[in-house]
Amino acid sequence: SRGASSSSARDAVASDVAETSSDAESTAARSGGYPFADIEARWQKHWAENKTFKTPDQIDTTKPKFYALDMFPYPSGAGLHVGHPEGYTATDIVARYKRMTGHNVLHPMGWDAFGLPAEQYAIETGTHPRDTTVANVARFREQLQSLGFSYDWDREVATCEPQYYKWTQWIFLKLLEKGLAYRAEVPVNWCPALGTVLANEEVIDGLSERGNHPVIRKPMKQWML
Repeated sequence: SRGASSSSARDAVASDVAETSSDAESTAARSGGYPFADIEARWQKHWAENKTFKTPDQIDTTKPKFYALDMFPYPSGAGLHVGHPEGYTATDIVARYKRMTGHNVLHPMGWDAFGLPAEQYAIETGTHPRDTTVANVARFREQLQSLGFSYDWDREVATCEPQYYKWTQWIFLKLLEKGLAYRAEVPVNWCPALGTVLANEEVIDGLSERGNHPVIRKPMKQWML
């Protein structure tokens, strides 16, 4: 039965955890510290090989669904900053809890790699944005995996890939067809140095968040939804 199967799975996990905890405690007692490299590498290898956190295409529809989507990081730097794991840890705890309580959990990860952050990083480093984005994504992925988050890496997406943004374009065209997307002249935050309009959150004390360039308010035609 499903109940018996779930119970067996929990028992197996509990046994593994107990064994690992015992090993860790023994090693810690001998060395005076927790052997991060040994324990973490072992479990990360196990999760990757067994696709522990993969959401199957065919699911048990009698189970409740739970969708946990983190804000995708901008791969526009040499690596994660402390704010990334701070936020991702909370959603990972909830996603793991939901799996343990019988939910079908979808917990993917992706990269917000299409726009000003990627462009500015490429300009600052003097390299093509695709090259910097690919390299940064690889580094970010490595760091997230080393932290042990329970993402379904088979569903990884990048907003700069055609197979992703073709759907955002499709959605926009549907909004346009229904008259829900239109052009209007409105006051905006314009940055002459960056040559683009900035959101309010991207302007700090009259300067652009990226580059500290002067920002002015001016009326311009914009797409509105």
